[in-house]
Amino acid sequence: MRTRRFGDTDLEVSEIGFGTWALGSTWWGDVSESSGERLLGEALELGVTFFETGDAYRQGANEELVGRVLAPHRDAIQISTKFGYVLSDSRQEHSEGERPQRWDGPFIRAALEQSLRRLRTDRVDLYQLHNPRGEAIDSDECFAILEELRTEGKIRHYGVALGPAIGWREEGLRAIRTREIASVQTVYNLLEQDPGRDFMAAAAEEGVGVMARVPTSSGLLDDNLTLETTFGPGDHRRHRPREWLVDGLQKIDRIRFLCGPQTGRTMAQAALRFILAQPQMTVVIPTITNQTELREYAGAADVPDLTEDELSRVAELYRGNFNVEPVSAT
Repeated sequence: MRTRRFGDTDLEVSEIGFGTWALGSTWWGDVSESSGERLLGEALELGVTFFETGDAYRQGANEELVGRVLAPHRDAIQISTKFGYVLSDSRQEHSEGERPQRWDGPFIRAALEQSLRRLRTDRVDLYQLHNPRGEAIDSDECFAILEELRTEGKIRHYGVALGPAIGWREEGLRAIRTREIASVQTVYNLLEQDPGRDFMAAAAEEGVGVMARVPTSSGLLDDNLTLETTFGPGDHRRHRPREWLVDGLQKIDRIRFLCGPQTGRTMAQAALRFILAQPQMTVVIPTITNQTELREYAGAADVPDLTEDELSRVAELYRGNFNVEPVSAT
């Protein structure tokens, strides 16, 4: 497993990380806690060292799972978690069902202490603002307390995790250009490259690392979905519009030259290697829900890089929407 550094910092991680948010939940199928424990253990054996969680995932239960399994290996791994949501409040009716957020110093300090307890550790390697809006990026109090916590050794670095959906271009660029962040996390994959490309350009100028989430476009690039695929009541992909599936399957057919026996890559592995071909990309964090996915994603560390010709062909296809006529949203 190759490692990479977050921008100009001293934080070095495995280039393939582990997005833990679905463990012990039904947000992406049904993943029990016991299977989650086994997956985390096997990830260590496969050389994965970077594990990404958040205090809002199952209201802290995801952090507890990560801490229970990984605490004995603490000095050999890097843990990233997130803060900002008021876990004691109920989800709002609008704003994609999000909970209220707070960015004041006392709240952030208390949130970190609770995360450290659940993670069974004395420090977090990367502490991220979870889905921050403009007021969070502009909050001097927020970033002042993060500096205090870094000085105290309770966090090594901090960054921003943009979301919940793709976008948030202005927030991301403002954070990169005005704050001393180590990282920006964004949706970025073969099929959804913007605004990630803008973030990477700005990050290169400021010495910031970029983290890619949703690297297989919510499973499209795993190459196992069909027009007949349906998603269960707990699966977040049921909220995706129908055209996402119809358009996506056509686009995948246009990029099959990236995978197969002649390349030594599966489609999912090609998707990860495309992301890692971007110079400012530090780590890709796929959502992992089963052993097959884990082994395939971790195996992307060992397959051939995309060639310059392949990257050029992808760039040309992306400019032309992969030669696919958009499906009407009606």
